[in-house]
Amino acid sequence: MTLDWIPRDKSSIPSVILRTKLYTNFMWTRLKQLGSKASLRSSQKKPAWPPQPAEPFVAIGDIHGRADLLHDLRQQLKLQCPDWPIVFLGDYTDRGDQSREVLEMLMTVSEEDTPPVRCLMGNHERMLLDAIDDPERAASRWLRNGGLQVLASFGVAPPRGNSNDPIAIRSMCDALVAAMGDEMIAWLRTRPLTWQNGNVWAVHAGANPHRPLSEQSENALLWGHPEFLSTPRQDEQWVVHGHTIVDIPHAADGRIAIDTGGYATGRLSAALITKEGVGFLQTGKDR
Repeated sequence: MTLDWIPRDKSSIPSVILRTKLYTNFMWTRLKQLGSKASLRSSQKKPAWPPQPAEPFVAIGDIHGRADLLHDLRQQLKLQCPDWPIVFLGDYTDRGDQSREVLEMLMTVSEEDTPPVRCLMGNHERMLLDAIDDPERAASRWLRNGGLQVLASFGVAPPRGNSNDPIAIRSMCDALVAAMGDEMIAWLRTRPLTWQNGNVWAVHAGANPHRPLSEQSENALLWGHPEFLSTPRQDEQWVVHGHTIVDIPHAADGRIAIDTGGYATGRLSAALITKEGVGFLQTGKDR
């Protein structure tokens, strides 16, 4: 975990924080988690203004069908910050083999009161919904981007020979709708695009740095904006996001990036965001 601001009240941050060391431009706090398989790594550049959430919270990056990693990370969070609100940044499905299990788990925890849980929409949820709403137009794109793994997790066969036959595609999507059920599909449709806590906004992919965060297009929030990663915000707001895979989660220039490609790397990352700073918690690498 990395902190850029030394807390006055040490009781307000997780007990895993061991020490701080101040440099000219950086301050690092290294966390240890004895007996855990978790890897805690971070890199944080000091910004012009700090994140100031109204209350500490956790943001979790792209899961992509890895229920095993989600379970591991949730167990660690229960030990470190059991009562903190949690926001999931979207992309729960596709690519990994456990999309059904991930969705069922998130639907369950989002109904619990402690801790409060918010689940945002990601571009892969959007592609899945587009596929079942308009199979002939959208299903092929979804299948190319991890949809085959979703079909397998729900026990639905893809068109034979990856057929582009409209009748076969429609039949496949009808079978998927039946396997998912109305409740799960309705839950996906109602996922919000943003969640705000103080001056920190949680989104899936990014935002237009020239527009207020309350006035973003759906396309920018779900797919990103060409200038999001290169142009720092100037409105004293922070954006915590996934979508773009990074090797190490980091916070700089008003952005907190936490998609570490868990479906392939085995590293599902969470950001622990407080007024004192931003830290990161990860699951271990695949063996």
